[in-house]
Amino acid sequence: MTPEDVRRIVLAFPGAEEGVSYGQPSFKVNGKFFTRLRREDQSLVLLDVSHDEREMLMEAEPATFHITPHYKDYPSVLARIESLHPGSLHNFLDRRWRKIAPKKLVKAFDAAKG
Repeated sequence: MTPEDVRRIVLAFPGAEEGVSYGQPSFKVNGKFFTRLRREDQSLVLLDVSHDEREMLMEAEPATFHITPHYKDYPSVLARIESLHPGSLHNFLDRRWRKIAPKKLVKAFDAAKG
């Protein structure tokens, strides 16, 4: 994927908007951090990934999933966008979105999908 592909997928979630987090361009939902692209390694910061899941992902797909020392204590993983599957990105973002989006928005989104 390209940064523009990522942007399109992220902004397709209801309430997602571009913002700033720690001085870096990011995406937010309901004023809360959703994800951001790390320009230094073209990786996305994906939150709400348990340490066990992260270890499994890094072992199964080391070319895609990794961490830096900064993220080692957080429930997160970094994913290189060039090798990240769009469907996987959507699934990670859906999990995060459901946690931070207003419940009313989640309910309306689910109802619209049928």
